[in-house]
Amino acid sequence: MDFELSEEHRMLKDLAQKFVRDELMPLEPRVLEREAQGKGVGLTTEEREKIDVVSKRLGLWGLDAPEDVGGSDLPQVALVAVNEALGSTVTPYTLPPDSPNLRMLMATVTERQREAYLAPYVRGETISAIGISEPGAGADPAGMITKAVRDGDDWIIDGRKIWTSRAAEADFTIVMAVTDREKGARGGMSAFLVDGDNPGFKVLRKIPMIGGAMTYEVILENCRVPGWKLLGTEGQGFAPMQVRLGTRRMEMAAWCIGLAQRALDMMCAYAPQRVTFGQPLSDRQAVQWWAADAAIKIHAARLMTYDCAAKLDQGRDVRNEISMIKVFATEMAWEVIDNAMQCFGAMGMTKEMPLQLMASLVRNMRIYDGPSEVHRMVVARNLMGTRR
Repeated sequence: MDFELSEEHRMLKDLAQKFVRDELMPLEPRVLEREAQGKGVGLTTEEREKIDVVSKRLGLWGLDAPEDVGGSDLPQVALVAVNEALGSTVTPYTLPPDSPNLRMLMATVTERQREAYLAPYVRGETISAIGISEPGAGADPAGMITKAVRDGDDWIIDGRKIWTSRAAEADFTIVMAVTDREKGARGGMSAFLVDGDNPGFKVLRKIPMIGGAMTYEVILENCRVPGWKLLGTEGQGFAPMQVRLGTRRMEMAAWCIGLAQRALDMMCAYAPQRVTFGQPLSDRQAVQWWAADAAIKIHAARLMTYDCAAKLDQGRDVRNEISMIKVFATEMAWEVIDNAMQCFGAMGMTKEMPLQLMASLVRNMRIYDGPSEVHRMVVARNLMGTRR
């Protein structure tokens, strides 16, 4: 098995790393200052617009989008290095369009939806969100109670969604709803394109998360959606949703590798300089083992992620591998960053350094898009043949 990137993909990796180093890293002090003041970690409009101009000029938009709507149609293996680079900074920036929702749209859109939703999304003209989780039904979609009922040519959606990122600013939200209660997740779940200005779609509240992140709770009351905005086939929304979730989990694995590598680099640069009790920290076995274990586990996570990406590009079933890297990469990064914070001592506890925000980002990732316990359950069930 060849884990070497092609020359084209190596060039893309170098470009992404340069973009992060030159455009995103310099913004970190401002991001950290805003987070310390309780203002969240978002970029200002001016900052984002400037970065958008640069990233678009560099050709970093629509990397995995279809060529017929202006994308580059790159494989998953090419995106691992890009997302690792983006993950190495706490400056929050997503290269348009956000890949998970893009992939779900690519798998389901009609020609009319392609022109109205997919193409503008690829061009970076719109923002999307997705509503899956509900109060009391987070990692278990079978517990979903939001329902969609036919009314002539339209659908009427009623229900509530929570932990929905970007719901307040999204031009449209992909809403998962039950269309056949008896079938549930197995043939009774559908996806709908709900516009942000739909009068039946209301943002109830903003929910502050650790690390300065924000999610939203939304309610759908008598939300009328035209029939042509059913995304994919009625009752078959579960599989495309899994495409979306799998794409995000791949991204998270790469982000965690980037974060862990950043923490390891910081530790290796600091430990030889910090002298305690007459010796540099780099001479202490505990610190040496932190660094060695970090390098070993980062290497393992990177190989696992590229292996999963290659299999995904080949069209193979990677449900086990997706769950494995989601667990391994997030827990690996948590351990590496925690040890780096320990190495820096009191300085590692300050909000002047990025380590605390890096830790918060990873802690969030150990929960969203399926907590570690659920993914371990998935792997175990597949291994033991106990999936119902």
